[in-house]
Amino acid sequence: MEFFLFNYFCKKQFLISTTDIFTISSQKQFEKIALKVFRYQYDNNLVYKEFCDFLKTDIQKVKSLQQIPFLPIQFFKSHKVVSNNPETSGLIQQTFTSSGTTGMVTSNHFVTDITLYEESYRKGFSQFYGNIENYVILALLPSYLERAGSSLVYMVEDLIQMTNNLNSGFYLYNHEELIEKLIRLDNSGQNVILIGVTYALLDLIESKKFQLKNTIIMETGGMKGKRKEMIREELHEQLCQGFSVTDIHSEYGMTELLSQAYSLRNGVFECPNWMQILVRDTEDALTYVPVGKSGGINVIDLANINSCSFIATQDLGKKNPNGSFEVLGRFDNSDIRGCNLMVV
Repeated sequence: MEFFLFNYFCKKQFLISTTDIFTISSQKQFEKIALKVFRYQYDNNLVYKEFCDFLKTDIQKVKSLQQIPFLPIQFFKSHKVVSNNPETSGLIQQTFTSSGTTGMVTSNHFVTDITLYEESYRKGFSQFYGNIENYVILALLPSYLERAGSSLVYMVEDLIQMTNNLNSGFYLYNHEELIEKLIRLDNSGQNVILIGVTYALLDLIESKKFQLKNTIIMETGGMKGKRKEMIREELHEQLCQGFSVTDIHSEYGMTELLSQAYSLRNGVFECPNWMQILVRDTEDALTYVPVGKSGGINVIDLANINSCSFIATQDLGKKNPNGSFEVLGRFDNSDIRGCNLMVV
C-alpha cells in the first residue's frame, strides 16, 4: 500500500512512498530519503518542530544526517509524537506501549498506519532470515503476553501466522509442553526459531538441558525485574551451554521504533536497509564520536515516517566500520548528560 506525504510549507508537492523507503539500496539513497523525511516531519510534527526550533535549527542548512536533530526518546512518555498529514490526520490505528513497573510512566507510540509496521518487520525478517515459511516460531514471551499494547507481541503473532505451520505458537509458563515440542521438532530436522525474553530462556534451561541442532535461540533482552542483570557475554555463554548451540541471536527493537536490528552472533547488530544508527557523545548530545568509540545510540528509522524517524535512545553502544553496532548498556536514568533538552 503506497502512501503520499505533501510538503505544504514549500508550496510544492513531493512524495515519499513505501517503495522509496523499503527498497533503499545505497547510502546515498538512504541519506536523500532521510533528509526528505526530516523536512516533512519538521513541517508536520508539532512536537518535533518545537524541539528543532528550541535548538535553533536552521532547516535550510541541514544537509547531512549528522546535522539532523534527534528527539530524546523520553518525549514518547510525555508528548503525543505524531506527524499529521491529510491521509492520517487524527487517525490512530494502534497504540503501542512500553513495559514498566507499577507507577512508572510508559511510552506511547501512536501508529497511524499499521501496514508500515507490518511491512517493516516482514521485510526486515526476510532480509536476515529468508522465507519465514521455512521456520517454526516458538515464542516464550510471558512478560509481554501478560500486558496490552506490546509491539513485540504484535510482530511475533503475525510472524507465527505467516509460518503457516500449526506447530508455531506462544508459550507462557507451560515449560513441559514447550520442551517436548522443541525437542521433537529439532530432532525431526525442522528449522525452529525460539524467541524469548531473557529471564524466561534462563528459566527454561534450568528446567532442561538441550542438545539442539536445528534451532535458533533469539533473545529479546531484559530481565523485567525477574533476575539480576547480566553482561551479554555471560548471558550468551549460559544460553549457549544450556541449549548446546554455538551462537545466540538477538533482536534490537523498542516500542518507539517500527523497525528492528538483528544480531546473528557475538552481539553484533545489523540494521535493515531503511534503518541506521549514529553514536553521540555522552557529554554533548549534539556531537558524534568516531567509529569504534562508545556513546549514546541515535536511531534513524525511516519506517517511523508518521511519528518521528530520528530518536536519541538511552542505550549506550558503539558503531563498527561496516555500519554494524554493539549495545553496551544503558544510561543511568539520573545521569543522562547532554540531554537537558526536555524543556520543550
